[in-house]
Amino acid sequence: MSLAAPAPPSLLARFQDVRALTERLAAPLSPEDQTAQSMPEASPTKWHRAHTTWFFEEFLLGPAGGHQPFDPTFRYLFNSYYEAVGPRHPRPQRGLVTRPSADEVGRYRAHVDRAVVDLLRRGVDEKQEEMIVLGLNHEQQHQELLVMDALHLLSCHPFGPALLRRPAEDDPEPLPLTWRAVPGGLYEVGHDGTGFAFDNEGPRHSVHLVPFEIAERAVTNAEWLEFIADGGYDRPELWLSDGWAAVRRHGWRAPGYWLRQDGRWAAFGSAGVRPLRRDEPVCHLSFYEADAYARWAGARLPTEFEWEVAAREVADSRGRLLDPDRLHPGPAGRHMLGDVWEWTSSAYLPYPGFRPAQGAVGEYNGKFMSDQHVLRGASCATPAGHERPTYRNFYPAASRWVFAGLRLARP
Repeated sequence: MSLAAPAPPSLLARFQDVRALTERLAAPLSPEDQTAQSMPEASPTKWHRAHTTWFFEEFLLGPAGGHQPFDPTFRYLFNSYYEAVGPRHPRPQRGLVTRPSADEVGRYRAHVDRAVVDLLRRGVDEKQEEMIVLGLNHEQQHQELLVMDALHLLSCHPFGPALLRRPAEDDPEPLPLTWRAVPGGLYEVGHDGTGFAFDNEGPRHSVHLVPFEIAERAVTNAEWLEFIADGGYDRPELWLSDGWAAVRRHGWRAPGYWLRQDGRWAAFGSAGVRPLRRDEPVCHLSFYEADAYARWAGARLPTEFEWEVAAREVADSRGRLLDPDRLHPGPAGRHMLGDVWEWTSSAYLPYPGFRPAQGAVGEYNGKFMSDQHVLRGASCATPAGHERPTYRNFYPAASRWVFAGLRLARP
Protein backbone atom coordinates (compact mmCIF):
# COMPACT_ATOMS: atom_id res chain seq x y z
CA MET A 1 0.00 0.00 0.00
CA SER A 2 1.33 3.44 -0.97
CA LEU A 3 1.73 5.97 1.82
CA ALA A 4 0.44 9.51 1.36
CA ALA A 5 3.06 12.11 0.51
CA PRO A 6 2.81 15.76 -0.48
CA ALA A 7 1.97 15.98 -4.17
CA PRO A 8 4.68 17.37 -6.44
CA PRO A 9 4.34 21.12 -6.96
CA SER A 10 3.88 20.48 -10.68
CA LEU A 11 0.65 18.54 -10.04
CA LEU A 12 -0.76 21.30 -7.84
CA ALA A 13 0.13 23.92 -10.44
CA ARG A 14 -1.38 21.81 -13.19
CA PHE A 15 -4.61 21.36 -11.25
CA GLN A 16 -4.92 25.10 -10.76
CA ASP A 17 -4.05 25.85 -14.40
CA VAL A 18 -6.56 23.40 -15.86
CA ARG A 19 -9.36 24.55 -13.58
CA ALA A 20 -8.61 28.20 -14.38
CA LEU A 21 -8.64 27.56 -18.13
CA THR A 22 -12.16 26.14 -17.96
CA GLU A 23 -13.32 29.36 -16.31
CA ARG A 24 -11.50 31.44 -18.88
CA LEU A 25 -13.25 29.60 -21.72
CA ALA A 26 -16.62 30.17 -20.05
CA ALA A 27 -16.00 33.84 -19.20
CA PRO A 28 -17.21 35.35 -22.53
CA LEU A 29 -20.57 33.60 -22.10
CA SER A 30 -23.42 35.25 -20.20
CA PRO A 31 -25.37 33.35 -17.53
CA GLU A 32 -28.12 32.92 -20.14
CA ASP A 33 -25.60 31.53 -22.65
CA GLN A 34 -24.31 29.11 -20.04
CA THR A 35 -27.75 27.68 -19.23
CA ALA A 36 -29.22 27.02 -22.69
CA GLN A 37 -28.89 23.67 -24.48
CA SER A 38 -29.03 23.76 -28.27
CA MET A 39 -29.59 20.04 -28.93
CA PRO A 40 -29.71 16.77 -26.95
CA GLU A 41 -26.12 15.89 -27.94
CA ALA A 42 -24.74 19.15 -26.52
CA SER A 43 -24.60 20.36 -22.93
CA PRO A 44 -24.81 23.82 -21.38
CA THR A 45 -21.55 25.51 -20.43
CA LYS A 46 -22.75 25.65 -16.85
CA TRP A 47 -23.21 21.88 -16.89
CA HIS A 48 -19.66 21.26 -18.15
CA ARG A 49 -18.28 23.46 -15.38
CA ALA A 50 -20.29 21.59 -12.77
CA HIS A 51 -19.78 18.07 -14.11
CA THR A 52 -15.99 18.33 -14.16
CA THR A 53 -16.20 19.53 -10.55
CA TRP A 54 -18.53 16.65 -9.66
CA PHE A 55 -15.92 14.23 -11.06
CA PHE A 56 -13.32 15.34 -8.49
CA GLU A 57 -15.89 15.36 -5.70
CA GLU A 58 -17.27 11.92 -6.57
CA PHE A 59 -14.11 9.97 -7.39
CA LEU A 60 -11.45 11.75 -5.32
CA LEU A 61 -12.83 13.70 -2.38
CA GLY A 62 -15.64 11.32 -1.43
CA PRO A 63 -13.42 8.22 -1.14
CA ALA A 64 -10.76 10.28 0.68
CA GLY A 65 -13.22 10.89 3.53
CA GLY A 66 -14.06 13.99 5.54
CA HIS A 67 -15.37 16.00 2.61
CA GLN A 68 -18.55 18.04 3.04
CA PRO A 69 -20.48 18.09 -0.27
CA PHE A 70 -21.40 21.55 -1.51
CA ASP A 71 -24.96 20.40 -2.34
CA PRO A 72 -26.12 16.75 -2.16
CA THR A 73 -28.49 17.27 -5.12
CA PHE A 74 -25.53 17.92 -7.41
CA ARG A 75 -24.68 14.21 -7.30
CA TYR A 76 -27.87 13.63 -9.32
CA LEU A 77 -27.80 16.78 -11.45
CA PHE A 78 -24.22 16.54 -12.72
CA ASN A 79 -23.58 12.82 -13.09
CA SER A 80 -23.14 12.24 -16.82
CA TYR A 81 -23.44 8.51 -17.51
CA TYR A 82 -21.96 6.66 -14.52
CA GLU A 83 -24.62 4.07 -13.77
CA ALA A 84 -22.65 2.65 -10.86
CA VAL A 85 -22.85 6.01 -9.07
CA GLY A 86 -26.63 6.15 -9.22
CA PRO A 87 -29.51 7.84 -11.08
CA ARG A 88 -28.88 11.03 -13.01
CA HIS A 89 -30.75 13.86 -14.69
CA PRO A 90 -31.63 13.03 -18.34
CA ARG A 91 -29.09 14.38 -20.79
CA PRO A 92 -31.62 15.97 -23.20
CA GLN A 93 -33.01 18.01 -20.29
CA ARG A 94 -29.80 19.57 -18.99
CA GLY A 95 -30.83 22.94 -20.39
CA LEU A 96 -33.91 22.92 -18.14
CA VAL A 97 -31.77 23.00 -14.99
CA THR A 98 -31.91 26.77 -14.40
CA ARG A 99 -30.87 26.25 -10.80
CA PRO A 100 -28.12 26.25 -9.63
CA SER A 101 -27.19 29.49 -11.36
CA ALA A 102 -23.94 29.99 -13.24
CA ASP A 103 -22.67 31.98 -10.24
CA GLU A 104 -23.52 29.18 -7.84
CA VAL A 105 -21.70 26.72 -10.06
CA GLY A 106 -18.71 29.03 -9.71
CA ARG A 107 -19.00 28.78 -5.93
CA TYR A 108 -19.27 25.00 -6.24
CA ARG A 109 -16.06 24.92 -8.26
CA ALA A 110 -14.28 27.08 -5.68
CA HIS A 111 -15.51 24.82 -2.84
CA VAL A 112 -14.17 21.68 -4.50
CA ASP A 113 -10.95 23.40 -5.63
CA ARG A 114 -10.14 24.36 -2.04
CA ALA A 115 -10.70 20.78 -0.90
CA VAL A 116 -8.52 19.29 -3.65
CA VAL A 117 -5.72 21.79 -3.08
CA ASP A 118 -5.85 21.05 0.64
CA LEU A 119 -5.66 17.32 -0.08
CA LEU A 120 -2.70 17.82 -2.41
CA ARG A 121 -0.86 19.84 0.21
CA ARG A 122 -1.57 17.29 2.96
CA GLY A 123 -0.46 14.42 0.80
CA VAL A 124 -1.94 11.92 -1.63
CA ASP A 125 -1.25 8.25 -2.23
CA GLU A 126 -0.53 6.75 -5.64
CA LYS A 127 -4.16 5.90 -6.34
CA GLN A 128 -5.32 9.42 -5.47
CA GLU A 129 -2.62 10.97 -7.64
CA GLU A 130 -3.74 8.80 -10.55
CA MET A 131 -7.33 9.92 -10.01
CA ILE A 132 -6.31 13.60 -10.04
CA VAL A 133 -4.43 13.09 -13.30
CA LEU A 134 -7.44 11.32 -14.80
CA GLY A 135 -9.74 14.10 -13.56
CA LEU A 136 -7.55 16.77 -15.18
CA ASN A 137 -7.48 14.94 -18.50
CA HIS A 138 -11.24 14.47 -18.21
CA GLU A 139 -11.70 18.20 -17.62
CA GLN A 140 -9.53 18.99 -20.63
CA GLN A 141 -11.79 16.84 -22.76
CA HIS A 142 -14.74 18.85 -21.48
CA GLN A 143 -12.94 22.08 -22.33
CA GLU A 144 -13.14 21.06 -25.97
CA LEU A 145 -16.76 20.00 -25.54
CA LEU A 146 -17.55 23.32 -23.87
CA VAL A 147 -16.21 25.19 -26.91
CA MET A 148 -18.01 22.91 -29.37
CA ASP A 149 -21.32 23.16 -27.54
CA ALA A 150 -21.11 26.92 -27.01
CA LEU A 151 -20.40 27.50 -30.70
CA HIS A 152 -23.32 25.30 -31.70
CA LEU A 153 -25.58 27.27 -29.37
CA LEU A 154 -24.46 30.62 -30.78
CA SER A 155 -24.79 29.31 -34.34
CA CYS A 156 -28.50 28.80 -33.66
CA HIS A 157 -28.95 32.52 -32.99
CA PRO A 158 -30.51 34.41 -35.94
CA PHE A 159 -27.54 36.81 -36.10
CA GLY A 160 -24.65 34.44 -35.30
CA PRO A 161 -23.06 36.36 -32.42
CA ALA A 162 -19.31 36.01 -31.92
CA LEU A 163 -17.84 34.15 -28.98
CA LEU A 164 -14.69 36.29 -29.14
CA ARG A 165 -12.94 38.90 -31.24
CA ARG A 166 -10.37 37.70 -33.72
CA PRO A 167 -8.55 39.80 -36.34
CA ALA A 168 -9.44 39.30 -39.98
CA GLU A 169 -7.00 37.08 -41.89
CA ASP A 170 -5.81 36.87 -45.49
CA ASP A 171 -7.04 34.12 -47.81
CA PRO A 172 -3.97 32.67 -49.55
CA GLU A 173 -3.94 29.73 -51.92
CA PRO A 174 -3.85 26.35 -50.16
CA LEU A 175 -0.68 24.29 -50.14
CA PRO A 176 -0.54 21.86 -53.09
CA LEU A 177 -1.84 18.39 -52.30
CA THR A 178 1.10 15.98 -52.04
CA TRP A 179 1.31 12.36 -50.95
CA ARG A 180 3.63 10.35 -48.72
CA ALA A 181 4.20 6.62 -49.16
CA VAL A 182 4.05 4.34 -46.11
CA PRO A 183 5.58 0.84 -46.49
CA GLY A 184 3.53 -2.19 -45.68
CA GLY A 185 4.44 -4.56 -42.89
CA LEU A 186 3.84 -5.42 -39.27
CA TYR A 187 3.48 -2.42 -36.95
CA GLU A 188 2.95 -1.93 -33.24
CA VAL A 189 0.03 0.42 -32.52
CA GLY A 190 -1.51 1.77 -29.35
CA HIS A 191 -0.03 3.56 -26.37
CA ASP A 192 3.26 2.18 -25.05
CA GLY A 193 2.51 2.92 -21.40
CA THR A 194 4.87 5.89 -21.04
CA GLY A 195 2.97 8.81 -19.54
CA PHE A 196 -0.77 9.25 -19.34
CA ALA A 197 -3.19 7.68 -21.80
CA PHE A 198 -6.88 6.85 -21.72
CA ASP A 199 -7.83 3.21 -21.38
CA ASN A 200 -9.09 2.95 -24.97
CA GLU A 201 -5.57 3.69 -26.33
CA GLY A 202 -4.34 0.25 -25.31
CA PRO A 203 -3.26 -2.45 -25.04
CA ARG A 204 -0.44 -1.99 -27.55
CA HIS A 205 -0.67 -4.67 -30.21
CA SER A 206 0.47 -5.62 -33.71
CA VAL A 207 -1.36 -4.89 -36.95
CA HIS A 208 -0.43 -5.71 -40.53
CA LEU A 209 -0.70 -2.91 -43.08
CA VAL A 210 -0.43 -3.16 -46.86
CA PRO A 211 1.53 -0.35 -48.57
CA PHE A 212 -0.45 2.88 -48.93
CA GLU A 213 -0.11 6.59 -49.52
CA ILE A 214 -1.52 9.31 -47.33
CA ALA A 215 -2.13 12.96 -48.15
CA GLU A 216 0.36 15.30 -46.49
CA ARG A 217 -2.33 17.79 -45.54
CA ALA A 218 -6.02 17.75 -44.76
CA VAL A 219 -8.69 18.48 -47.38
CA THR A 220 -9.27 22.23 -47.67
CA ASN A 221 -12.29 24.47 -48.01
CA ALA A 222 -11.21 25.21 -51.59
CA GLU A 223 -11.35 21.52 -52.46
CA TRP A 224 -14.71 21.13 -50.76
CA LEU A 225 -16.10 23.93 -52.92
CA GLU A 226 -15.15 21.82 -55.95
CA PHE A 227 -17.07 18.88 -54.47
CA ILE A 228 -20.15 21.07 -54.03
CA ALA A 229 -19.81 22.52 -57.55
CA ASP A 230 -19.65 18.99 -58.96
CA GLY A 231 -22.97 18.12 -57.33
CA GLY A 232 -21.46 16.16 -54.46
CA TYR A 233 -24.56 16.53 -52.30
CA ASP A 234 -26.84 15.45 -55.18
CA ARG A 235 -25.13 12.23 -56.26
CA PRO A 236 -26.37 9.18 -54.32
CA GLU A 237 -23.68 6.96 -55.87
CA LEU A 238 -21.08 8.74 -53.71
CA TRP A 239 -22.82 8.09 -50.43
CA LEU A 240 -23.28 5.24 -48.01
CA SER A 241 -26.95 4.36 -47.69
CA ASP A 242 -27.26 5.84 -44.19
CA GLY A 243 -25.32 8.90 -45.33
CA TRP A 244 -27.59 9.56 -48.30
CA ALA A 245 -30.61 9.19 -45.99
CA ALA A 246 -29.03 11.77 -43.65
CA VAL A 247 -28.42 14.18 -46.55
CA ARG A 248 -32.05 13.93 -47.59
CA ARG A 249 -33.42 14.06 -44.06
CA HIS A 250 -31.38 17.06 -42.89
CA GLY A 251 -31.14 18.90 -46.19
CA TRP A 252 -27.34 19.07 -46.10
CA ARG A 253 -25.91 21.19 -48.93
CA ALA A 254 -22.57 22.13 -47.35
CA PRO A 255 -20.55 21.48 -44.17
CA GLY A 256 -21.96 22.54 -40.83
CA TYR A 257 -21.95 26.31 -40.16
CA TRP A 258 -21.49 27.18 -43.86
CA LEU A 259 -23.92 29.70 -45.36
CA ARG A 260 -24.36 31.81 -48.47
CA GLN A 261 -24.05 35.58 -48.18
CA ASP A 262 -24.55 37.79 -51.25
CA GLY A 263 -23.74 34.87 -53.52
CA ARG A 264 -20.53 33.94 -51.68
CA TRP A 265 -19.76 31.28 -49.10
CA ALA A 266 -19.18 32.25 -45.47
CA ALA A 267 -18.91 30.22 -42.28
CA PHE A 268 -19.84 30.73 -38.65
CA GLY A 269 -17.01 30.33 -36.14
CA SER A 270 -15.65 31.72 -32.91
CA ALA A 271 -15.53 35.25 -34.35
CA GLY A 272 -19.05 35.05 -35.78
CA VAL A 273 -19.79 34.85 -39.50
CA ARG A 274 -16.69 35.40 -41.65
CA PRO A 275 -15.93 34.90 -45.37
CA LEU A 276 -14.79 31.36 -46.09
CA ARG A 277 -11.01 30.94 -46.20
CA ARG A 278 -9.92 28.59 -48.95
CA ASP A 279 -6.68 27.45 -47.30
CA GLU A 280 -8.24 26.22 -44.06
CA PRO A 281 -9.01 22.53 -43.56
CA VAL A 282 -12.68 21.89 -44.18
CA CYS A 283 -14.40 21.54 -40.81
CA HIS A 284 -17.68 20.45 -39.21
CA LEU A 285 -18.16 17.42 -41.41
CA SER A 286 -19.99 14.23 -40.60
CA PHE A 287 -18.33 10.87 -41.22
CA TYR A 288 -20.78 10.41 -44.08
CA GLU A 289 -19.60 13.59 -45.81
CA ALA A 290 -15.93 12.70 -45.33
CA ASP A 291 -16.52 9.24 -46.79
CA ALA A 292 -18.48 10.62 -49.77
CA TYR A 293 -15.78 13.19 -50.54
CA ALA A 294 -13.04 10.55 -50.44
CA ARG A 295 -14.98 8.44 -52.93
CA TRP A 296 -15.54 11.48 -55.17
CA ALA A 297 -11.80 12.23 -55.05
CA GLY A 298 -10.91 8.70 -56.15
CA ALA A 299 -9.41 7.90 -52.76
CA ARG A 300 -10.60 6.68 -49.35
CA LEU A 301 -10.37 7.46 -45.68
CA PRO A 302 -7.39 5.93 -43.88
CA THR A 303 -7.97 3.32 -41.22
CA GLU A 304 -7.13 4.50 -37.73
CA PHE A 305 -4.02 2.29 -37.74
CA GLU A 306 -2.79 3.66 -41.06
CA TRP A 307 -3.34 7.14 -39.68
CA GLU A 308 -1.41 6.39 -36.47
CA VAL A 309 1.57 4.85 -38.25
CA ALA A 310 1.72 7.73 -40.74
CA ALA A 311 1.47 10.31 -37.96
CA ARG A 312 4.62 9.07 -36.24
CA GLU A 313 6.79 10.53 -38.98
CA VAL A 314 5.43 14.04 -38.40
CA ALA A 315 4.58 13.76 -34.70
CA ASP A 316 6.73 16.77 -33.82
CA SER A 317 4.71 19.08 -36.09
CA ARG A 318 1.60 20.83 -34.80
CA GLY A 319 -1.26 22.82 -36.18
CA ARG A 320 -3.52 24.95 -34.02
CA LEU A 321 -4.42 23.61 -30.60
CA LEU A 322 -6.60 25.22 -27.92
CA ASP A 323 -6.00 28.97 -27.77
CA PRO A 324 -8.74 30.79 -25.82
CA ASP A 325 -8.15 33.89 -27.93
CA ARG A 326 -8.63 32.08 -31.26
CA LEU A 327 -10.63 28.81 -31.17
CA HIS A 328 -10.36 28.41 -34.93
CA PRO A 329 -8.26 26.27 -37.29
CA GLY A 330 -5.18 27.61 -39.01
CA PRO A 331 -4.16 26.94 -42.63
CA ALA A 332 -4.00 23.32 -43.72
CA GLY A 333 -0.33 22.42 -43.32
CA ARG A 334 1.84 19.33 -43.57
CA HIS A 335 1.12 18.11 -40.06
CA MET A 336 -1.33 15.57 -38.66
CA LEU A 337 -1.91 16.92 -35.15
CA GLY A 338 -4.04 20.03 -34.70
CA ASP A 339 -6.58 22.27 -36.49
CA VAL A 340 -9.27 19.62 -37.09
CA TRP A 341 -9.90 16.06 -36.01
CA GLU A 342 -9.82 13.67 -38.96
CA TRP A 343 -12.37 10.95 -39.61
CA THR A 344 -10.99 7.49 -40.24
CA SER A 345 -12.77 4.53 -41.80
CA SER A 346 -12.51 2.58 -38.53
CA ALA A 347 -15.37 1.71 -36.24
CA TYR A 348 -14.72 2.47 -32.56
CA LEU A 349 -14.01 -0.97 -31.12
CA PRO A 350 -11.86 -2.33 -28.27
CA TYR A 351 -8.29 -3.34 -28.92
CA PRO A 352 -7.39 -7.01 -28.37
CA GLY A 353 -7.12 -7.62 -24.63
CA PHE A 354 -8.91 -4.39 -23.64
CA ARG A 355 -10.36 -4.48 -20.12
CA PRO A 356 -12.25 -1.58 -18.54
CA ALA A 357 -11.08 -0.42 -15.12
CA GLN A 358 -12.91 -1.68 -12.04
CA GLY A 359 -15.75 0.38 -10.56
CA ALA A 360 -17.62 3.36 -11.96
CA VAL A 361 -14.51 4.84 -13.58
CA GLY A 362 -14.49 1.78 -15.83
CA GLU A 363 -17.52 3.27 -17.59
CA TYR A 364 -15.32 6.06 -18.99
CA ASN A 365 -14.78 4.78 -22.55
CA GLY A 366 -15.57 1.11 -22.99
CA LYS A 367 -19.37 1.42 -22.81
CA PHE A 368 -19.39 3.61 -25.94
CA MET A 369 -17.75 1.06 -28.25
CA SER A 370 -20.83 0.72 -30.43
CA ASP A 371 -22.11 2.67 -33.48
CA GLN A 372 -19.26 5.21 -33.34
CA HIS A 373 -16.40 6.05 -35.69
CA VAL A 374 -12.82 6.89 -34.75
CA LEU A 375 -11.29 10.31 -35.36
CA ARG A 376 -7.58 10.92 -35.00
CA GLY A 377 -5.34 13.96 -34.56
CA ALA A 378 -6.57 16.98 -32.61
CA SER A 379 -8.40 20.25 -33.23
CA CYS A 380 -8.13 23.96 -32.55
CA ALA A 381 -10.18 23.31 -29.40
CA THR A 382 -8.02 20.42 -28.13
CA PRO A 383 -5.85 21.24 -25.10
CA ALA A 384 -2.12 20.66 -25.54
CA GLY A 385 -1.15 17.17 -24.42
CA HIS A 386 -4.18 15.51 -25.99
CA GLU A 387 -2.73 15.52 -29.50
CA ARG A 388 -0.66 12.32 -29.28
CA PRO A 389 -0.81 9.95 -32.29
CA THR A 390 -2.45 7.16 -30.24
CA TYR A 391 -5.38 9.32 -29.02
CA ARG A 392 -8.72 7.84 -30.13
CA ASN A 393 -11.60 10.28 -30.39
CA PHE A 394 -15.02 8.93 -31.38
CA TYR A 395 -18.44 10.19 -32.43
CA PRO A 396 -21.57 8.88 -34.18
CA ALA A 397 -21.36 9.09 -37.98
CA ALA A 398 -23.83 11.97 -38.38
CA SER A 399 -22.09 14.32 -35.91
CA ARG A 400 -21.29 17.75 -37.41
CA TRP A 401 -20.67 20.10 -34.48
CA VAL A 402 -17.28 18.48 -33.88
CA PHE A 403 -14.18 20.26 -35.24
CA ALA A 404 -13.82 17.40 -37.74
CA GLY A 405 -12.41 17.18 -41.25
CA LEU A 406 -10.60 14.53 -43.26
CA ARG A 407 -7.36 13.41 -44.87
CA LEU A 408 -7.23 11.18 -47.93
CA ALA A 409 -5.48 7.83 -48.36
CA ARG A 410 -5.04 5.59 -51.38
CA PRO A 411 -3.33 2.32 -52.35
